[in-house]
Parts: sequence; structure tokens; C-alpha cells
Amino acid sequence: MSGSFQGQEAIADILSQVKDVNELLFGVLIEILLKEQVQDCIGYLSDYRNQKYLESQILQQAENITQVDKQQKLAVIGNEMKQITDVLKKIKDHDFNYQDFSSFENEESTLSLIQSIKDNRRIIEFLLFLVQITSIDKTLIQCGSNSLHILVKTKEDLRNQKFEKIKIKNTSLEAANFARCNFSESQFNNVNISGINLNGALLFNCKWRNLKIPVLYKLDSDCVKSVCFSPDGNTLASGSNDQSIHLLDVKTGQYKTKLDVHRGTVWSVCFSPNGNSLASGSNDGSVLLWDVKTRKKRAELHAHTGTVYSVCFSNDGDKLASGSGDKSIRLWDVKTGQQKVKFDGHSDYVRSVCFSPDQNTLASGSDDKSIRLWDVKTGQQKAKLDGHFSYVYSVCFSPDGNKLASGSDDKSIRLWDVKTGQQKYKLDGHSDYVRSVCFSPDGNTLASGSDDDSIRLWDVKTGQQKAQLNGHSNLIMSVCFSPDGNTLASGSDDESILLWDVQNGNEISSAYKIYKDILAKYKAPLFLNNPKPESNNITILRISQTPLFQAQGALIFKGDFLNYDGYDLRPLFKSSGSSILEEFQQK
Repeated sequence: MSGSFQGQEAIADILSQVKDVNELLFGVLIEILLKEQVQDCIGYLSDYRNQKYLESQILQQAENITQVDKQQKLAVIGNEMKQITDVLKKIKDHDFNYQDFSSFENEESTLSLIQSIKDNRRIIEFLLFLVQITSIDKTLIQCGSNSLHILVKTKEDLRNQKFEKIKIKNTSLEAANFARCNFSESQFNNVNISGINLNGALLFNCKWRNLKIPVLYKLDSDCVKSVCFSPDGNTLASGSNDQSIHLLDVKTGQYKTKLDVHRGTVWSVCFSPNGNSLASGSNDGSVLLWDVKTRKKRAELHAHTGTVYSVCFSNDGDKLASGSGDKSIRLWDVKTGQQKVKFDGHSDYVRSVCFSPDQNTLASGSDDKSIRLWDVKTGQQKAKLDGHFSYVYSVCFSPDGNKLASGSDDKSIRLWDVKTGQQKYKLDGHSDYVRSVCFSPDGNTLASGSDDDSIRLWDVKTGQQKAQLNGHSNLIMSVCFSPDGNTLASGSDDESILLWDVQNGNEISSAYKIYKDILAKYKAPLFLNNPKPESNNITILRISQTPLFQAQGALIFKGDFLNYDGYDLRPLFKSSGSSILEEFQQK
């Protein structure tokens, strides 16, 4: 352990002195300090007249308050501001304001600090307060820089933050997710930005110098074959070539656990409707049922004699369907693990199975170019849908059960009327095999993933393409909407998972409205492949073994972005999907 803290009060103990301060106070306080352009925050907060002014400003935000309550609240505010001021004084003279807490020498102490504060919301808000203070107070830059490093390490959600004019130095922000943050007029010096996510960020008049960033990365994971959200949307399961299943935290992209039992590629994963179980299908011919809470295998279902390409739970969670390279579909009793029915009829590999919402029908897609609809109760074939000219890789029912989507090796997507068995639309746009299709929870949008390395979003009512999402560098094996419909996950043979923001226009954040206003002033060719730029489809998280630098949709205007050798990094930003606005003629 570093000896830098000897003779000093531990920084964790100092920070704990604000653990009872109302976190809303930090936001109000920084707003006032920024408005007043205070350059000496400690001096300002120590002045009696300023204290009274701040108290009155903060009190104005309280509505319907009695005189007695007013006096009590003033006393509380005054006491909490004194606590904040005292902590700032201690931090200013502490190693936390002089040393780089991201350095190897301080690694052990920093990890200990993170452990002690990670669950305290008020301390987290105070660290954000310290980051914001760097924009006006030069004496607190290093403590603000260390605070930002710690926030990154704790995987705090830092998207959509207003970081204008902050000054950050001597730290690491490796793998930070700053999607749609506003960094305009910020200053970085000697900062590691490896694997940083700046998708959709505003970078106007920045002075970023002596940046540390390796440009080339080599991934050491495996191709992702399947992705599936848990019913609460907090966890993403993925199956891959490395014979394992990963459970990932959707918010942070961190691995929760790795499930290793299969002896072959995991082609399909599916959560049960209550989220307690996970099913997986593999090259080894087995279907496994997992207990999500204990992360232990509950059952191993054997009957298939070929690769299990697809697994799907019924809506009540009592039944599981599996489709295999042995040309059969099996229906399993989830409680007993026993096979209930075997569906025979396909003459080639069964690539995909999907239950209808009412659980009465099972759809299957096969290499025999057909789609079949089966009666779940009797096991009899109800209909055979012909139209594709090659393998059918994916089938998916709409939430109302009236439509079925299919994706094929013939590069097309078809929408079918389930009642009549007739084709409603043929969706053309992909230039290679369509591996995966998935309806949004509201049924209005269909997502598709293809070997052309792109994802497309389609309007289900019109059959028209709404957007094209580019970000993967290899074929896309699986797409899946989150339960709230705001996020789309995609798994690819480029060994990564991408999470996309596909929220509706009426849910666009205020930060994005600013972004759109800026776009309106320039003829920047953003979203050239997106017929509807207001769809706001930006990658919000890349999950891979090695973090990748991302700057898709970032807007840069003037400023400097230089590495240690003085090399201009703007071409790197541009190659990652950023726009250098001064390159485009104003309207």
C-alpha cells in the first residue's frame, strides 16, 4: 500500500462526512456557483454573506412551507453547507487533490475507497459536484479528476451529463461511458481515454492534450451467437462460440457471471417469463435449464441428436420448445424436464422456434426454406408458409400474435398474416443473409440483423425501413429488444455486443434536442444510412473483452485533440463516426 496517506485523515473518512447531506443540495449549489462564476469556492462558501444568500436561494425552491418549517429548513441548509465547506477544505490540502489516484502506486488505496463509497448515493453526488467545480475553481482540479476516475470505476451512469468547461488532468477514464455528454470547452491533460464511449457527445472548442489512447485493439473473446434480455431489463444473457453463457449487467456492461457446462457453441439463450430460469441450446445437442439466482444448472434435457439452434419459453413458463439440426422440434415440460411432444415435418435443420403469445401455436423456420405453424396441444402441423427461396434463420411472433416475421438466407424479411397464412410484406434492404428478427414490445417496429454487418429497423404497418444501425464489423447473429422497447441488443461475430438507444422521438432527452439544433445549422452528412435521423439511434454501450474507442455521432467544432506525440486525433474521431463541423459549409 502506498505510504502517501500516512499522517493524513483517510479520504474515505473525509468523504463520509457528507454522507448525510441531502444530495439535491449539491446540484443546486453547483448551479449557483457556476452562475456566479465563483473562482474560489471555499472562500465563497466561507463568507457569511454568501452563506445567507445561498440559503435564501436554496429555500426559494421549497414550496408551501410554513414560517416554522422555514426556520428549521434554514438551520438544516446552513449546517449541511458548513459540512460541505469543511470537507472541501480538508480535500484541498489532501493527497486526493495532488496525486493521481488512477496510478499503479495508489491502486490498492483507490480500490479500497471505491468499496467504501460505492453504495452511498450522496457521496457519489458529491464526487460529481467535485467534477463540476473544476470548471470554475483551478485549485480543485486534481480532486475533481480523481473523482471522475472513481465514478468511472464504480460504473456510475455518466451518460447525458453536462460537463461543459470541466478541467481534468493526470487520470484515467479508460472504458468510460460518456454517451451524449456535453464536453464543450472542456480541458483534458494527460488523460487516458482508451475504450471511451463518446457516442453522440458534443465536443466544441475542447482542449484535450497529451491524451493516452492506443488506436488498435485485438479482441480475445468469441463470436456472439445469441442475446436475450431478462424480463426486468436489467440483465442480458449471451451465448457464444467459447461454449459459455455470460450474464451481463445492462447498465454497466460488466459480466455478472459466466456459465460453463456446454461442450459446444451456445447457439441460443432464452429467459423464462418470470426471469428465474434461463434456457440454452448448444452444438453438443443438449438443452440446459439454469437457475438465474444461484447460477447453477437445474436440468439437462437430452433427446436431440444434432445441434440445438433455438430455444423458446411459452408465456406461462411451463413449456420450452427447442429446434435442432436433427430436423425435429421438441416440446419440454419445464418442471419435470420431460419431453412432452416431438414435432416432425421439416426436411432440414430447424433454425428457429417461437411461441405465439397465446401459447397455442408454435412457429418454426428451417433450412428446408419453409416456415411451419404447429398446434401446441396436439403436435399437429396447422400451416406451412412458403415464400422464401433459401434457409429460414429466424421467426418471431408480433406481441398481438397476428403477425409473424421471418428472416432468411435469401436476404429478405417476410411479414405473414398468421390467421390466413398469407404474406403481407416482403422487406428488402439487406445485402446478405438475415440471421435474426425481433419485434419491439409495442409491435410497431421490427429489428433485423444481417451478414451485411448492419441492423435495420422497419415500420411494421408500412413495411418501410425506418433506420439502419451500423457499428458492428462482422455479421450480426442476434437482435433483441429490451422489455421497455428503448434499447436493442445485438450480438455479432465481431466478438462484441452492442446496446442501441432506439427510444421514440417523444422520449428524446433535452441533451439530444440541443444536438439536433446544432445539426440544423450545418450540412454535416450524419446518419447517411438512416432515413430517419430523429430516431436517435446511437450505440450507448459496447460490451466486449477489450474496450473499444467509440465516437459515433460525436460533433466536434474547433479545439484540440492531441496525443503525447502531438498527433491530431481528429482523424481517429472521424473514422469512428464523428463529424468535424468546420469541414461543412453552414446553411
